[in-house]
Amino acid sequence: MSTTALLIVDLQNDYFPNGKWELKGTEAAAAKTLTLLKSFREKAMPIVHVRHEFPTAEAPFFLPGSQGAKIHSSLAPLENEPVITKCQINSFRDTNLKETLDGLEVDHVLICGAMSHMCIDAVTRAAHDLGYQCAIAHDACATLDLEFNGTTVPASQVHAAFMAALGFAYAKVASTEELLAEINPLT
Repeated sequence: MSTTALLIVDLQNDYFPNGKWELKGTEAAAAKTLTLLKSFREKAMPIVHVRHEFPTAEAPFFLPGSQGAKIHSSLAPLENEPVITKCQINSFRDTNLKETLDGLEVDHVLICGAMSHMCIDAVTRAAHDLGYQCAIAHDACATLDLEFNGTTVPASQVHAAFMAALGFAYAKVASTEELLAEINPLT
């Protein structure tokens, strides 16, 4: 029998409107994440929160000890839900995330959060490489416009490109509703 954990990555205040690094669609992604969170809580399934905090005050966002580095109140962890604090893009690097998942006897992770092209990409690839079966709720992730070689790439295209790449070989990429409908076979 397998165990699926919900892995919520970096849905922190600085990524929301009026934050230091506002993303496109963060509130919509948070609403979908809340749907997942409620379902996992109702089923008493494992939930792990990850939050990023840069080690120095020179960072552009997620400053040490700041309000912006706190997990958004709409997704606040319960006392029994582990919170992993990281200072790298990859949530496994220099953290106890793997030990936490292994301690919960997890072999499947359902991933959501931000940013699609950075921390979601990195954690998914790392989790896959560590042997976890991965799924991403694409509508529970957010990112922002990027610039390359003088061209602005809209957030929707950044998100689509990364979800397509991850879906090719690293994870099942589907909507929140599709993944929740399949959660029983994953547990």
